[in-house]
Amino acid sequence: MRTYLTTITLLCFSNVFMTFAWYGHLKDLSHRPWIVAALVSWGIALFEYLIQVPANRIGHQTMNVGQLKILQEVITLSIFVPFSVLYLREKLNLDYLWAGLCLLGAVFFLFKSKMFGA
Repeated sequence: MRTYLTTITLLCFSNVFMTFAWYGHLKDLSHRPWIVAALVSWGIALFEYLIQVPANRIGHQTMNVGQLKILQEVITLSIFVPFSVLYLREKLNLDYLWAGLCLLGAVFFLFKSKMFGA
């Protein structure tokens, strides 16, 4: 259980950096040339990778790659939706709900053997 919690925690922190690297420049650097935004994003992404790589290595001790990827996608959507609504001031719509429900289905199918036995 500790491996799961450590992996999830690290992936959450990683995703905060990733989300800012990928989308933060749309608000903060929109008036600057794209190359400036790319260089700033790369700098932020370095920190993201310094957290994400250990998270995946720790998680791979108890999860397979498919489980890690689906977990990452759920965390990504969980971080991205509040970021886009609160920081970028995007409008929230039902598409986020449907995407989240699809990801929950993916989590169920990839983790069901661990939840219910083989």
